[in-house]
Amino acid sequence: MAFHDVRFPANLSFGSVGGPERRTEIVTLTNGFEERNSPWAHSRRHYDAGVGLRSLDDVERLIAFFEARAGQLHGFRWKDWADYKSCPASQAVDYEDQLIGTGDGVTRAFQLRKTYSSGGVDYVRPITKPVAGTVKVGLQGDHQSEAVHFTVDTATGVVSFLEAPAEGARITAGFEFDVPVRFDTDLIQVSVQSFQAGDLPQVPVLEVRI
Repeated sequence: MAFHDVRFPANLSFGSVGGPERRTEIVTLTNGFEERNSPWAHSRRHYDAGVGLRSLDDVERLIAFFEARAGQLHGFRWKDWADYKSCPASQAVDYEDQLIGTGDGVTRAFQLRKTYSSGGVDYVRPITKPVAGTVKVGLQGDHQSEAVHFTVDTATGVVSFLEAPAEGARITAGFEFDVPVRFDTDLIQVSVQSFQAGDLPQVPVLEVRI
């Protein structure tokens, strides 16, 4: 499967429903206790693009996008309006939003990531599709300039410093990001007669591993 580095129209994804899915295997023992295990290190997100459609013009744009991706064949970018920043949605991106690594004097490349914390437990999510022009990087609390101090690969989410950060140096970053997804269907059915009355097509979208 190829990946097309193009974003699903953001105004169409606005209003869609979806979110993260976990996979948990549960075994109930004879004494009534449970053993729970997850084969997934990271969650996988599902969305329904059909919910965001508001007019037949939107349907036409959706179909054009669907055809250009050849249905499920090619992946693309998706803006998750509920979670698309390194900071809370009400705040502006800042270069100290997320800790992405600690220098060792040798390593120059660091993966962007976002940490979700609750109840003393952290989940670290790799960010592979940052939005171009939004990535801000800090080193030991000092803002770094792109192309002067670092470069960022928007296809992988890897930040590369021109000089390796010193041992123990805190490396932070702020960014907006997309989710790499594909359509989870090869069929879109639209009722033109009743669409404007609220008969929305179901267009499932599924996160892909990059």
